[in-house]
Amino acid sequence: MLLYWRRMNELKQPQTRKVLPIISVVTFLGFLDTHLLIPIMALYAYKLNASVGIIGLIIGLYSITNTPANILFGRLIDRVGYKVPLIAGLIGDALSMFLYSVCRLPIHLVLVRAFHGISGGLVGPATMSITADYSDAAQRGKAMGFYGMSLAAATLVGYGLSGVIVFRLGYQALFLFGAIMLTIGVMLSFLLPRKGSLTARTSLGEGFNKAKSLLGRKGLTVSYCSIFAQYFAFGGVVTLLPLYVKNLGMEAFHVGMLLATFAIMFIILQFPSGAFSDKVGRLIPTTVGLGLSIVSLLILPSVATFALLAVIMALYGTAYGVLFPSISALIADHTIPEERGMATGLFHALLTAGVAIGAPLMGWVGGMVGVELGLALSSGAMVLALVVALRALKHI
Repeated sequence: MLLYWRRMNELKQPQTRKVLPIISVVTFLGFLDTHLLIPIMALYAYKLNASVGIIGLIIGLYSITNTPANILFGRLIDRVGYKVPLIAGLIGDALSMFLYSVCRLPIHLVLVRAFHGISGGLVGPATMSITADYSDAAQRGKAMGFYGMSLAAATLVGYGLSGVIVFRLGYQALFLFGAIMLTIGVMLSFLLPRKGSLTARTSLGEGFNKAKSLLGRKGLTVSYCSIFAQYFAFGGVVTLLPLYVKNLGMEAFHVGMLLATFAIMFIILQFPSGAFSDKVGRLIPTTVGLGLSIVSLLILPSVATFALLAVIMALYGTAYGVLFPSISALIADHTIPEERGMATGLFHALLTAGVAIGAPLMGWVGGMVGVELGLALSSGAMVLALVVALRALKHI
């Protein structure tokens, strides 16, 4: 933790040193609730007597509502600033966590899940926009490294605590814990400055044109393709890795340890990778990260011992740690403050959509061709992203 704050102080601007520590903690708290729910949501839905089909709907409904919400609310942030939407989103998430605890029927869970996905669509674009706006142009990689560390830490802590809390204290305790953490995030958000410059009101058609323009901008195209591919592949891994490990005679504990190994490497590589990208540009870290991801997924289904699996998952986490700060910094590099809300909204929408599409699609592929080949084929999206990166970034 001392190292974290020492590195934070390396970001030179005084305002940056004030804002980034707060927004890093808020980002961690704002995404913790999602990762607390992922391991237990299917079991909780089953406890409420939901059928298998309804369980699938409940799990996917967050992504279904969150993906368009990120885009729409990103545009809203450009118009009204990010502080009020961030606070509103965190309050909505906290309310959602409380409402989970009072669900009695599957339909209740469906409604709360949809509301949670919508309110969560405010948090991602707001936190990323603040980080981009308060990062010095020469140190955006470092700043986005801290942002990525917050996201990865939320994944690691959420997955680690979820099962333990439910096993020892029950579902209601987990939901209450998540609501309390989000309430702390709300209080911290009041310490953030308001966004100074806002865009003029635009029509819906102009909003769509702006989104189209952002998607077609070279640097942003690389970022968007990479984040979608990154989380598409991750969706395949979290779906097929447990099955692969089970086929090797291992237990859920081993799956958790492998994912923890991935997350730890993802966290600790964020800052050095971000600093490296500030010095050499975004091309080398992006291509190296994508390349390592592809290699990891191709090797993963060929090893059969826990020790080797841990090594490969560490390599996979390293790839993500190298990749994320650079593709995040590209958003700040190739936008102006007045359009960052929509730009970051698209980024988070594609992140969510990647998992939402990758998990079921690669699960279906794995069922058709086998788990081992399915894991290897999860790298296909990364290959396409690597081609886009190599073609586009050389002209930037």
